[in-house]
Amino acid sequence: MTRRVAEGADEASKRVTVKDVAARAGVSTATVSRVLAGNYPVAASTRMRVQRAAQELDYVLNASARGLRSTNSNTVAFVVADVKGPFFAHIADGVEQQAAEEGRLCLVCTTHNDPAREVAVINVLREQRVEALILVGGTVQTPEYVTRMARLARSLDAEGSRLVLCGRPSLGEDVPETVVEYDNEGGAFAMTSYLLSLGHERIVLLGVENQSTAAARVAGYRRALESRGIPFDPELVVSGVHTRESGYQGTRELLSRGTAFTAVFAVTDIIAAGALKALREARVRVPEDVSVVGYDDIPLSLDLTPELTTVHVPHEELGRAAVRLALHRDRYPEQRVKMGVHVVVRGSSGPVGTWRP
Repeated sequence: MTRRVAEGADEASKRVTVKDVAARAGVSTATVSRVLAGNYPVAASTRMRVQRAAQELDYVLNASARGLRSTNSNTVAFVVADVKGPFFAHIADGVEQQAAEEGRLCLVCTTHNDPAREVAVINVLREQRVEALILVGGTVQTPEYVTRMARLARSLDAEGSRLVLCGRPSLGEDVPETVVEYDNEGGAFAMTSYLLSLGHERIVLLGVENQSTAAARVAGYRRALESRGIPFDPELVVSGVHTRESGYQGTRELLSRGTAFTAVFAVTDIIAAGALKALREARVRVPEDVSVVGYDDIPLSLDLTPELTTVHVPHEELGRAAVRLALHRDRYPEQRVKMGVHVVVRGSSGPVGTWRP
């Protein structure tokens, strides 16, 4: 570690004060207080300098316990893209159950996959002095995002709170964080290998987003193909979002342009449901003509026709572990955990048939 990095970490471990913001903005502490409180007229240029300084220093006005570092809210927060997706809902259930057993309340906030909104939500929760702030699901891991989140993790740690990454990768070895992952890439490798063992070589990977979870699944898919000496074909990787409609439209487009494939590996079960509908409408039989598999093993996978072959993810335990490790760091010194996944074989997959588009 370089001296500059070490000094940056030391600075981040100290709680930023009004004096720090005032020094950065070149104004008095009284002016900073007026700008942050919003209860006194301040020149626009001055207000912008103060707000920029507060943002750069990750300063948050503590509305509920000003200066009382030993006070906490007995609350954990759960931040997700949305509350409609079953993947998020089942992890949330694990968070809520463990929080209740620990005597904590649980707050749920949504970001709609907007990084700026995520930062805004985090700062609001910091004001509430939550004990653990749990971010769930994939994200776009740009260098700027990682740097920003690492600073927030250090600020939370200095304030007696904890940043928890659930189902997303670590921000770095020197970052004070709790990471609860599952073997995302390994699950994609196992599922692709299973399809290859059935004789499938033209395997569509359906619904790939520009996020960390999708990147890991693409990596596992490619690794399985390479292990069998099968070249990677970008035409078979179909982008989309994690909705039933996206899976439906993506499959229809594949059929309409005559792309040759014998199996569809949807990156979520919800996307697989859309693919099944599109194939059914086109009178393509599953699994006799095309195998369809998913990822997540949500309850819906048992309600589809045929029942969906998928990768089982331990949703509830991910949520429980996120709370348990964050609240009991003395009991669990290892704060980075990766849980296993496995393929669940059902009726939607089978050997290569004779159908061709």
